[in-house]
Amino acid sequence: MSAETDFRPTGRRVTASFEGEPISAEPGASVAAALLASGCDAWRSTRGGGKRGLFCGIGVCYDCIVEIDGESGQRACMIPLTEGMRIADAGRATAPTAGMHAAGNAPHDSAESAAQPATDNSAEENRA
Repeated sequence: MSAETDFRPTGRRVTASFEGEPISAEPGASVAAALLASGCDAWRSTRGGGKRGLFCGIGVCYDCIVEIDGESGQRACMIPLTEGMRIADAGRATAPTAGMHAAGNAPHDSAESAAQPATDNSAEENRA
């Protein structure tokens, strides 16, 4: 079996923190996997107070948004846990709508700007 396909535990761990508490996971594990392995299954809430955590696991639903090293709007399921990473609850964050990158770890617009509805003045301009 080659190293690329050998998924057996190695015993090595990557350590980071979530809300100041230590979490750890196997190298290569996502932030979401590390949070789940540490017993945390919900790390943000909706405007209505509903708890959210990992849902789709492929970066589509944005339920797993966290703040990583001071950068908000990060999808926990798409970002590998790295040594010393500081992860925080995103609170009542919303899915970013602009600035999204396929890699999943690039900065996004703030939750406040993402929550604002898009303005489309074209309908009014056409009536004038």
